[in-house]
Amino acid sequence: MSVNNIGLKSYEDLFKDDKGKKTEEIVPMDIKELKPYAEQPFKVLIDNSMDELCESIAQNGVLSPIIARPHPEGGYEILSGHRRVKACELLRIEEVPVVVKNLDDDTAAILLVDSNLQRENILPSEKAFAYKLKLEAMKHQGKATSSQIGTKLRSDEELSLQVGESRNQVQRYIRLTNLIDPLLELVDKNEMAMSAGVELSYLGTKHQAKIFEVIESESPPSIAQAVKLRKCAEEGNLDDKMIENILSSEKEEKVKLVIYEDKLRRYFPKNYTKEQIEDTVMKLIQKWHKNREKENER
Repeated sequence: MSVNNIGLKSYEDLFKDDKGKKTEEIVPMDIKELKPYAEQPFKVLIDNSMDELCESIAQNGVLSPIIARPHPEGGYEILSGHRRVKACELLRIEEVPVVVKNLDDDTAAILLVDSNLQRENILPSEKAFAYKLKLEAMKHQGKATSSQIGTKLRSDEELSLQVGESRNQVQRYIRLTNLIDPLLELVDKNEMAMSAGVELSYLGTKHQAKIFEVIESESPPSIAQAVKLRKCAEEGNLDDKMIENILSSEKEEKVKLVIYEDKLRRYFPKNYTKEQIEDTVMKLIQKWHKNREKENER
């Protein structure tokens, strides 16, 4: 991770008035005073990205301050900088730069989501809960605004414009918040298609739990199977036996694809390992798949 990716890209703009003067003071604060946001939709993982962040902070310090607001029970609630705070904890740094903002719940939720959506890699579950959190805050604020031609926009339409996704796609992400955690994790791991997850989100938690129980010994449902499960549920015909029958039949033929390493090696630097090549190829496929889903939603 480059230094430029740490924290808010538009940090300077956040703390300047119309004349370009900074309006809020950065103060040093004991890290023990900071508490995580209660409904934080973004995961703080101890992974390679965290290792890179720790290395950057160890070399350069915390370049972008933590944004927090007073917590009703004392201390301060983090709005932006959960990963930076965790990195400092791992490095045993006791004091961090903080900007304290007195914000209401809705404004705080919107700031938290906006600052974190600037990250490069965001899981479907993170987008799902972030979009839901921001949409609810926008509705509370009466955030529907006027477009260039003067017509009123619904909150979900305004949100879709801000995040650069169709309104339908935003709603599809929010549907994922109705999945039980084990099924949502399958979507995050790309082991189950997002479209299948959306279909399963219309089922009750008992049916979802049964589905996960069955697919522990089977493969995750295909989109066609998920559609059939939802249809049966809506018709009132879905029970444990039906779930087992649907998930054990109509399996899509698995494609076995072999690409020899020497065919790929020519496109990568000589020092790339096999694992790095595989990781890059998978990321490209995932990007292609996401673009294809967006095109299908238009």
